[in-house]
Amino acid sequence: MQQIRDYFKTLVDIGDEDWAIFSSKLLESTHPKKEVITQKGKVENYLYFITEGSVRYFIPKIENDLTFAFAFENQFISAYDSFLNRTPSTYQIETLAPTKLWRISHADLNDVYKQTKVGNTIGRLAAENLFLLKSEREQSFLNESAEERYLALFKKRPNVIKDIPLKYIASYIGVTPQALSRIRKRIT
Repeated sequence: MQQIRDYFKTLVDIGDEDWAIFSSKLLESTHPKKEVITQKGKVENYLYFITEGSVRYFIPKIENDLTFAFAFENQFISAYDSFLNRTPSTYQIETLAPTKLWRISHADLNDVYKQTKVGNTIGRLAAENLFLLKSEREQSFLNESAEERYLALFKKRPNVIKDIPLKYIASYIGVTPQALSRIRKRIT
């Protein structure tokens, strides 16, 4: 739990009293590789923080899933639209490696907002983090080629990307696995 407090300290001054209230609502969970954390068709009940591991966001398809985001250590994750609106999620979140998470429920987060001085700031920071994941993806499709998207992803997380199956990376950058192989051959 100290890792999440240390992360918050880099962003906001969180006093002991506020931390005690917030941390009392957090639950830790450990997940094996390839475990679905958020199921399509179910309402997202949690906002998560990754302390170890990685996940992918994807739309399950009969032939090939459509991967549209990755998240790594020290990032918030959630099917946030479902979390906010209390509607079924249209996508899934799955672990890519053994992953440790801290989670807070929708109801508990609302209690934190009411009971603490920094609760709203924590919620805003989580929302901003999730928005930036989405915005970064959209901007990359509008401004970059598939090769540039691949290079940016590799540059951002070189140690983690090597462990992500190429079919997920290909889906994320919007190409077939064969096209990704050609891109990789060109740049090596």
